[in-house]
Amino acid sequence: MTSTDRRAAIFLDRDGTLMRDAHYVGRAEQVVLIPGAAAALRAVNEARVPAILVTNQSGIGRGYFTEQDYERVHARLSQLLAAEGAHLDAAYHCPHAPADQCECRKPGTLLFRRAAEEHALDPARSWSLGDRGRDLQALIALGGRGLLVPSDNTPAAEVDAAQASQQLMPNLGEAVRVALTAMLAQGAPAE
Repeated sequence: MTSTDRRAAIFLDRDGTLMRDAHYVGRAEQVVLIPGAAAALRAVNEARVPAILVTNQSGIGRGYFTEQDYERVHARLSQLLAAEGAHLDAAYHCPHAPADQCECRKPGTLLFRRAAEEHALDPARSWSLGDRGRDLQALIALGGRGLLVPSDNTPAAEVDAAQASQQLMPNLGEAVRVALTAMLAQGAPAE
């Protein structure tokens, strides 16, 4: 398959981007959507652009919660999104602690490359949206673009850097609008 056969996608972070970051979310009852997140994701869905979740979940590697806990949290997130007419097309997570120095922990590119292979995606024509610089860096390393949507946990230096490089967005809805507009201008194929 050539790169022209591959689709553009929007990669999204989870904690601090789609749902509130409660520091190591391991229980379904902790899942609270960020206002406007489901509507932004629904816009991605309506544009027929794949919406791919990529999230670091070091709480698993640190022993704070289990893979099964992660799956319950993901199921609750999916349920809340579905109630507002939105869905994720795929989800990938890194379960390792930072000390493990794995390739799948953002800003590592492994999960982005895996998603690209499994879903016939072109990273160079895709966008990554998240509340931390590392959420953007992996896809940018693969030739894609990224937009920072700051949360309460975004370091000020990352906000300043994103603002200086015109990658700073006030909310997820605006980030999705910018990404989709750019994708349409490039003639990104839908499903």
